[in-house]
Parts: sequence; C-alpha cells; structure tokens
Amino acid sequence: MHARAVAATTTALLATTCLLVAAPGAWADDLGGPPTVIAHRGASAYAPENTLAAIDKAAELGIRWVENDVQRTKDGELVVIHDDNLKRTTDAEEVFPDRAPWKVKDFTAAEIARLDAGSWFGPAYAGARVPTLTQYLRRVEHNRQKLLLEIKNPELYPGIEQQTLKVLANQGWLDQLHVKSRLIVQSFSTDSLRAVHNLKPAVKTGFLGTPAVADLPAYAAFADQINPSYGSISAGYVAAVHAFTGVHGKALELFTWTVNDAATAQRVAGYGVDGIITNKPDVVRDAVQGD
Repeated sequence: MHARAVAATTTALLATTCLLVAAPGAWADDLGGPPTVIAHRGASAYAPENTLAAIDKAAELGIRWVENDVQRTKDGELVVIHDDNLKRTTDAEEVFPDRAPWKVKDFTAAEIARLDAGSWFGPAYAGARVPTLTQYLRRVEHNRQKLLLEIKNPELYPGIEQQTLKVLANQGWLDQLHVKSRLIVQSFSTDSLRAVHNLKPAVKTGFLGTPAVADLPAYAAFADQINPSYGSISAGYVAAVHAFTGVHGKALELFTWTVNDAATAQRVAGYGVDGIITNKPDVVRDAVQGD
C-alpha cells in the first residue's frame, strides 16, 4: 500500500494548504453522526458474498449500504463476483473440469448462470447464483438500499466503465436521486475512476488505497472519497484527507475496510472516518452507533 501521513505532516498541511474546507463530508448519510456502515459484498459473514442472499441479509439486519464487485463475462455481460476466477465461490471446477483456470472472462453469462455460488458457504445456500449486475441492482432497489459499486480488475475488461454506467442508467440508477445519495463507484484503478468521472461527472467516486498526503490533490481532481484499508490509517491521515476538497466541491470522505470486530470499529470511528466497510455490519453498527 501507499505511504500514510504522520501527525506532523498533517499539521503542516493544515497550516499551509489552500484547499482547506470548513466542514467534513456533506455526502455522508448522517453529517456529524457516527460512520456509515457498509455491508462488504453484502452481509458476507452470514450469507455467500456478492449474492442476492447477501443483499437480503444486509437488509434484514437493517443495513442501508451494500458493497459489490463487478466483472465481465466472455460474451460481455456484467456479473457480480469478487475474484477474477470462479474457483473459490462456485462449483466451476466440477461443472467445467476441463476449463482451467476458470477465469470469469473465459465463460459466457449462460455458463456462469449454471454455477452454484452458495454451497461453498453452507448447505442452506445451495443453488445460489452469481447475479448479473442488472439482477443485483434490481434487488438493491427492491430493498431500498444504497450501493458502493467496485469496478474490479478494469485492466482485464476494456470499456467496462462505460458499460457499467450504461447498465446503471438502464436500471434507473443515474437519475438525480440515486446519484445524489444512493450510489458510489470505487476502484483501485485511477484510470478507471477518471474514466467514470469523465463519462458521468455527476457520479460520486472513491479511490481504493492510501495515497500519500502530498498526492491527495491529484486524487481530489476526480474523486470524492479516499478508501483505504483500516491498518493503513491514523487519526492524522483521516484529518489530512478531510482537509481537501473533492471533485464535487465537498470535503474528501474516507471509507475504511474491512473491519469485522467491535474494538477496531470503535478505534477507526475515533479517527473520524466517514464509513466502515465490513463483513459483519451488525457488529460494527452496534459498536459505533449503539443501535
């Protein structure tokens, strides 16, 4: 990961930068309140990740935000799966024993739709499928939830940014209401986020990683969030991120990942993070919000 700021760097930054803002992220669900809790790949500690069941479990727990990963099939369908291959979370090796290394991009959408994406997690979820992005969006909409969408491995899928935006538009997710408060697109790829911003400037974007404080102005030119792993941050780093204005004229936010226990959740909440991405959203919510 990238270098993180120390408190002394932050102090100097706060004293000298011309990009300071008066208030932290006005994008947040509850300005001035506890961090937003985001269910990582759905409520993935309790249901198979990135499935419709995981979205539903998050909804059952009362979690408003879910996170997912988007990749593309051989015939151009966008599907929701984290790994670039099908081995870990489906029975692809059994169904297609001669198709190693079972890369998502080497299978058609119809072939992937045949796979069991739940049995690996537990017998109660046998027969769960890898959802298409369209199916996923419809379920999130049905549940009245919000979406942190990660464009995964964009270097494997040229043009995936435009295609993702097209699916979002077709499903009504690029109207004013969704863009303002129900959708964030994130990626580890700066090129991918720039592409999203250039294609649809209104969409809120988040960079996955921990850029050095000195590099934050460059990220603020196309992003609204900096979203690092929890082990790479400090209170000083969070303050430094908040000191910059993002591409939409509001303070850069910071969502951190992947926090699954109460003590860590309370610690990063104390740093002032805007959101916590977690496999156990109920545990984190109870730790930071007392609900």
